[in-house]
Amino acid sequence: MSLLDVATLRKDFPILSRSVRDGKNLIYLDSGATSQKPTSVLDAERNFYETHNAAVHRGAHQLAEEATIAFENARANIASFIGAQTNDVVFTKNATEALNLVAYSFLNATLKSLTGAPLPAGAQRFVLAQGDEVVVTEMEHHSNLVPWQELCAKTGAVLKWLGLTDDGRLNYADLDTVITARTKVVSFTHQSNLLGTINDVAKVSAAARAVGAIVVLDACQSIPHMPVSVEKLDVDFIAWSGHKMLGPMGIGCLWGRNELLASMPPFISGGSMIETVTMEASTFAAPPQRFEAGVPMAAQAVALSAAVDYLQAIGMDKVAAHEHELTTAAIAALSEIKGVRIIGPTDSHDRGSAVSFVVDDIHPHDVGQVLDSLGIAVRVGHHCAWPVCRRYDVPATTRATFYIYNDLNDVKALAAGIKQAQEFFGSN
Repeated sequence: MSLLDVATLRKDFPILSRSVRDGKNLIYLDSGATSQKPTSVLDAERNFYETHNAAVHRGAHQLAEEATIAFENARANIASFIGAQTNDVVFTKNATEALNLVAYSFLNATLKSLTGAPLPAGAQRFVLAQGDEVVVTEMEHHSNLVPWQELCAKTGAVLKWLGLTDDGRLNYADLDTVITARTKVVSFTHQSNLLGTINDVAKVSAAARAVGAIVVLDACQSIPHMPVSVEKLDVDFIAWSGHKMLGPMGIGCLWGRNELLASMPPFISGGSMIETVTMEASTFAAPPQRFEAGVPMAAQAVALSAAVDYLQAIGMDKVAAHEHELTTAAIAALSEIKGVRIIGPTDSHDRGSAVSFVVDDIHPHDVGQVLDSLGIAVRVGHHCAWPVCRRYDVPATTRATFYIYNDLNDVKALAAGIKQAQEFFGSN
């Protein structure tokens, strides 16, 4: 039995009361792409604009003071959510930008070193020489693959990756051969957005630390769904998105170790991230302001803080347990349907709530359209993880992702909808 009172929780989400496709009740199973927003989050953003709207860190008037306090209080609350120090959390517009921030720090440090200009203390760790290695995995979202491809193309570094097993997990047997003395950075996902696999962060990090590599974690699919502690994870950087954890679009976060943030060159330069400016040169502010050029997303930060409050009121242990129950039920239900194949682990061990599947003789897009006609919103395509689809020789998948506002009835509706798709297309 679920630990959550889903019927009551759903009342907090206005969009879940609407109908779609000629009066069908909305069953939202696409939270892996973006989550829905409770009223408290919507109210927090609106309240900021109605009562405190001003550019933060700039004005001396009351509104500017209030806006700055609200913005920095939000940072402190969000940092606390993952057990971090306040000034070690940088606001970005999304997780993609957060990951690019780290990748561009390597590029900018490398380019500056080639000029012979002095580097900040500690920045040498971000300098890449030709033949140095960047390691990712075959299950990465494009946002944690393409930036590293670009970095390697611009610096002469070599991109390497950990492969996947046939059952949808990382091939840890290759760790010692893929990660070598030339490896400078290892960047990987905590939980796959397509396979649902939860990776062994400690195992990968230990191999990276043994050769002195920096460890970057994409936590977009983990921080919204399970308890996460930066101290327990013991990595160097963590990136995640606000909109996947009940927060608004337009804000993401990067947590980094203070000593590394302090040694990194900036990603985007301009106003608000400077210490001094002359016509000849500039010096930069300390983190996190160094990485927050321009007017920041203050209203979104306040709304994301409200999302954190909402999740904390539920309890992340309960969120994780609830999703585990739904995932277990979904795997069981889909496994019983002839002609349906789950792409990813077929058990619920170390597995999150993303369940991707293919149906024999029916394209995933067609499956998605039938489900949509029934009011069931799922994701179809390669899910910005094209290499995973190639690894398992599928053009795309249909993906259902569950969250706090879903229940076992939604799992049953998904299974029934797949069967209707089979009947419609004459499959099985």
